[in-house]
Amino acid sequence: MEDVAEAYLHGQRQRMLFLLMASVMTAVGAILAMGFGSSENLSMRSTLGILFGFQSAEGLQMEILVNLRLPRVLIALVGGAALAMAGTMMQGALGNPLVSPLTLGVASGAGLGAALAIVLDITIFGLAEFAILGNAFIFAMLVVAFIVKLGDMSTVTSESYILVGIAITFIAGAIIQTMTYFATDAEISQLTHWSFGSLSRPNLAQAILIGLTILSFMPFGMVAAWDLNTLAVGGDDFAASTGVDPRKTRRSILILSATMTAVVIAFTGIIGFLGLVAPHISRILVGNDYRVLIPTSAVMGAAVLLVADTIGRTLFAPIVLPVGIMLSILGGPFFLYLLMLRRKSL
Repeated sequence: MEDVAEAYLHGQRQRMLFLLMASVMTAVGAILAMGFGSSENLSMRSTLGILFGFQSAEGLQMEILVNLRLPRVLIALVGGAALAMAGTMMQGALGNPLVSPLTLGVASGAGLGAALAIVLDITIFGLAEFAILGNAFIFAMLVVAFIVKLGDMSTVTSESYILVGIAITFIAGAIIQTMTYFATDAEISQLTHWSFGSLSRPNLAQAILIGLTILSFMPFGMVAAWDLNTLAVGGDDFAASTGVDPRKTRRSILILSATMTAVVIAFTGIIGFLGLVAPHISRILVGNDYRVLIPTSAVMGAAVLLVADTIGRTLFAPIVLPVGIMLSILGGPFFLYLLMLRRKSL
């Protein structure tokens, strides 16, 4: 018995060490990402010198750092962490590894809201500068409200959430395609660019606001880790026997996850792949204990989004590839490689 306990503690120490190392590497990567770009006025050496106080920044250099590169890096970190955490918690709450903010329809709701603002000029807020942003957030939250209302029905199972999410995705997609069919070339271009997902839209103030909002939500996700572990070990019956209300837990986790997703994609556009792949990568690396899996997923999500965006804005500079495209190009093959590697080790 002591050997089992010692082996468990050893495994936990290894997982925590990995989490610490991944966090440090992500932080270092964020600093280095500030130095990548197409500007000849701000090289990697100049950027590091400015950040660490070895040289003073000129006017243009400070403009590039503060208004262009810093917001992108901040959004990559907090947005990637939020989407990955949301995907992890949704998968745990519903007991399905294919669940993500995209498959539950939250991203599709945001896309529908954005399309209404772009094509039909239908806005929730009267201010034109907040039309797309406001619509995307409100319609994503409408999907959340519908999912929560669905959870109040006694006959609803975890599979029902997934089926409803798929239905919402198809309905929203059909409406968007119909509007696209009648849209002008300029409207189609704007809608397509929004649907790709990009970290260039938020300014520094918005990036800080998103970061503070997401950081305030994260402790609630860590508190939910214990309940998610009980659901993962023995399902609803076992969770109920330990004093956990499965329906209430599932509803609160879905609200938290979907809200975090809505906050991010309202500013960035649809970034759907990360909420699916980051939890799987983290699960392969640290296992299914949600006390470690949730923070690891957050770090992995931040790292993956940061790397994808950095490559996207430097590979064909000064042309910037949207981060949603880069995630699919880079993340898909890497995800398949990890799955094949794990299969060989079994």
